[in-house]
Amino acid sequence: MNAKKMANYASNAKAQELWKTLYLCAKESDTRRFHALYDKIYRPDILWDAWQRVKRRKGSGGVDEQTLEDIMAYGEKNFLNELYLS
Repeated sequence: MNAKKMANYASNAKAQELWKTLYLCAKESDTRRFHALYDKIYRPDILWDAWQRVKRRKGSGGVDEQTLEDIMAYGEKNFLNELYLS
């Protein structure tokens, strides 16, 4: 396994661990509410995992009308860094 695949696996494993933890907390109590998820969603590894899923599923433009091609032309890492820093 090369370094890039290992990095992707590690990122995906962390994202899956976060999802599992949130899922189990939600199932534990019907009245559980999550008020502070923003910091978890904007983690660089979570943003990267989300972007990989969007690309794999050939996502469409959102309200800002940016397409996958627009983002890839701009630079995926530049785009994700701007999201993270904003």
